[in-house]
Amino acid sequence: MTETMWKCDQVRAGRLYNRMMFDTREEAMEFVQKMRRMEPDQVFSVEAIEARQVWN
Repeated sequence: MTETMWKCDQVRAGRLYNRMMFDTREEAMEFVQKMRRMEPDQVFSVEAIEARQVWN
């Protein structure tokens, strides 16, 4: 596991709908591309975070 993880938030109507964590940016962006085709009404943001913020 790397020290950096990638957080992907899905927002619908201004509210957090779902949050997913990925090991690589590529995985996160692939997920976003697939979801944008299936659910175009959602907004996605991908952000790098330190793994220690997720796991103790």
